[in-house]
Amino acid sequence: MIDLNRYEVWLVAGSQHLYGDEVLRQVAENSRQIAESFAGADSMPVNVVTQPVQTTPDAIRQVFSAANAAADCVGLILWMHTFSPARMWIGGLNTLHKPFVHLHTQFNRDIPWSTIDMNFMNLNQSAHGDREFGYLCTRMGLARKVIVGHWQDPEVPGELATWSRAACAWQDAQGARIARFGDNMRDVAVTEGDKVEAEMRFGYAVTGYGLGDLTARVDGVDDAAVDALVQEYEEQYDVAATLRPSGAQRASLYEAARIELGLRAFLEDGGFKAFTDTFENLHGLRQLPGIAVQRLMADGYGFGAEGDWKTAALVRAMKVMAAGLAGGTSFMEDYTYHLDRDDMKVLGAHMLEICPSIAVSAQPSLEIHPLSIGGKEDPVRLVFDAQTGPAVNVTLVDMGDRFRMVVNELEVVPPDEPLPRLPVARAVWLPRPDLKTAAAAWILAGGAHHTGFSQALTVAHLEDFAEIAGVELLIIDDTTSLREFKKELRWNDDYYGRAGRR
Repeated sequence: MIDLNRYEVWLVAGSQHLYGDEVLRQVAENSRQIAESFAGADSMPVNVVTQPVQTTPDAIRQVFSAANAAADCVGLILWMHTFSPARMWIGGLNTLHKPFVHLHTQFNRDIPWSTIDMNFMNLNQSAHGDREFGYLCTRMGLARKVIVGHWQDPEVPGELATWSRAACAWQDAQGARIARFGDNMRDVAVTEGDKVEAEMRFGYAVTGYGLGDLTARVDGVDDAAVDALVQEYEEQYDVAATLRPSGAQRASLYEAARIELGLRAFLEDGGFKAFTDTFENLHGLRQLPGIAVQRLMADGYGFGAEGDWKTAALVRAMKVMAAGLAGGTSFMEDYTYHLDRDDMKVLGAHMLEICPSIAVSAQPSLEIHPLSIGGKEDPVRLVFDAQTGPAVNVTLVDMGDRFRMVVNELEVVPPDEPLPRLPVARAVWLPRPDLKTAAAAWILAGGAHHTGFSQALTVAHLEDFAEIAGVELLIIDDTTSLREFKKELRWNDDYYGRAGRR
């Protein structure tokens, strides 16, 4: 469902006519080689396309206007190969709506000590040309990522690839539609939020639908399609005995398949990229969607339980950023703790809706159990443990005057013992730097209990996305101390207050 190969990042080099046509031809050729090298890097998820060398204000405005209009262009790489007087860039930057990264490199790696002359110096002026451009961007208050290093150093295309994934997620959010079936869980605070401000800030729109709209699609599903999907379940999963042919709860498996097909058709026909539901609003559905939500997330949809549209949009963005990377991404919830003082850890889970992309087993168990909440029939779900290894937990909360993203680095570990009576998908992790510090910092920051969980992404991906979106970012990792974290919270409150509470 998510294909980043169709996207482009444009490399735009700056210069000026002062140096003559021969220098400009060399700048263009060098830019082409750099773009081709970036595009060919194993880590690069998008194509990198060279644009003409920019030497006049009118040309700069034109290329930026073209980038704004190009649906496949997710952002720009701006690089001053020579000195390029930055006032030329003001008009274009004022019109640019796409994110950009400032690349601070030069074509040659080494100074040719024995042959260097003024011709070489005039051509290779990034050391001060990029400082001129950097001053202007800072003067204009433009958020951007700055990447420093030689373009053939593997770290440089690696950083650019990380940024391009964030830029893809941003592009994906522009005009995205999120379906909200029912309202949020009654009286819950953190799942509320300002949808108008969210659309202004992130570009996606949240639209509510009654359960009748969904149940009509579920009821209209063809029986033959249900039979085919049940067969697919049996081929892909380890189906519990009670759900197999002649099993006592076989009919519930068919109902779960019918719900998945109806929900999938609703989302596909409406062009939605994420959705929410809630166990408190299931009128017309016989069971809370379990395996339906899990499989839709595995296909790239964002999801938030209990009407949590902010997390649904966040999970979608994380799915886009993670496309093609090893490791899964899922909706998640910090559910319960293991508080042995020498081995504190978190058990993350939800009632049903954890994405099988994080499963340690290639063939999760397909089971049915009572939900003990919501008053509906027993729902069908996939049950599994998560893969072990590094991960991140991410939350996006509405602080009233701004959106805040909180990221916690984790290490997923195996459960201490088997969990034979816990009928949900789950992950056990050690928060960084430790549970006491991480939990206190998360709570002080107002982080939600719902999160986006990923074993594919790193803090760097989320940092780039937050910068593009212009939202506050708080990171909890091995370096976090509560004393300094509290200071950061106070400084941020002061900064955003001075910035007009945006």
